[in-house]
Amino acid sequence: MAVAVATFLVIGNGSGPAGPRALTSDEANRLAITRFRNYQAGGRAVRITVPGTAGQLVITGSIDYRTKLGYGVVHGTGRDTSSDGLIEWTAETVLVHPMANAPAEAPATPPGADWHSRPLQTSGSSLDSSLAIALSLGGDRPDNVELLQQNGAGWVGQDQLGGHQVDVMTGPSAGAKPGTAGTVRYWIGSDGTMYRVQASVASEPQPVVIDFDTQNYVPVQPVPGVTATR
Repeated sequence: MAVAVATFLVIGNGSGPAGPRALTSDEANRLAITRFRNYQAGGRAVRITVPGTAGQLVITGSIDYRTKLGYGVVHGTGRDTSSDGLIEWTAETVLVHPMANAPAEAPATPPGADWHSRPLQTSGSSLDSSLAIALSLGGDRPDNVELLQQNGAGWVGQDQLGGHQVDVMTGPSAGAKPGTAGTVRYWIGSDGTMYRVQASVASEPQPVVIDFDTQNYVPVQPVPGVTATR
């Protein structure tokens, strides 16, 4: 991952055997295809819980992994509602549409006006780091299985998530790359489907949590005037 992340140490409430240990061949293959499966699906429904000292932000929406475009509604938790509204983002740009009474889910078609655009920050913002991480969880080809094993990807434990039995795995060590530290943690089903990702962002003590299939996927439409990149 291009975004700086670090290992989060808590695995939920799974009761399976505990790790960590090296990946088996089957586990390595499932980890290698998990981002590719998101790309194959075209898009996934997501809930992104962004940590913050003033309270969390929760983004409920969808990501199109082929056009690299995300869209959803933002609600503050434990904070004022000044951040509430609609949000759409690419790898370079964040657009926000403030709303005093934001709906539970974003409208299928983004409003045509009252959007405010800014560059996506590459560091220092837990929100922008979370958006970038979520957008990076799809790729047009599987990862290299041998490199995952050689670079320290591992199996951590088992968990139950949304009725699915999943394995919790860490990605390869990124310690040798400037600006990165440690690994991302993935909750992966028996067929390689990604159900959750946790990763540290900015200087927050809690991780961003990205949950998939929390509601029905709604195809992502660009805000008028915004071009998605393929």
